[in-house]
Amino acid sequence: ALISLSFGGAVGLMFLMLGCALPQYNQYWPLFVLFFYILSPIPYCIARRLVDDTDATSNACKELAIFLTTGIVVSAFGLPIVFARAQLIYWGACALVLTGNTVIFATILGFFLVFGSNDDFSWQQW
Repeated sequence: ALISLSFGGAVGLMFLMLGCALPQYNQYWPLFVLFFYILSPIPYCIARRLVDDTDATSNACKELAIFLTTGIVVSAFGLPIVFARAQLIYWGACALVLTGNTVIFATILGFFLVFGSNDDFSWQQW
């Protein structure tokens, strides 16, 4: 599982770099989505630390964290589109960055699904 997650991250970053560094595009504005990759797991990780999972009902802190994470992910998909509409990047570069976003966020989701359970080896120990 860890090898496939690292492969997914490498493929996603490859699409992002192709959208920036190919000679016909040659604009590095799409690299700003790296901030969204870093910010996206933070609200859920904080809420996961603060919330006790023994209660089966919905928790406001966890719901807020999911809402903030969703906003960050939507912003990561919207930024390349705004750049393309403003003609800072080409639409082909936008498509490559959106493909990279899809792969990276699927990898982040896969990480939380694989290492999110409360067993002996979980991401909470890191």
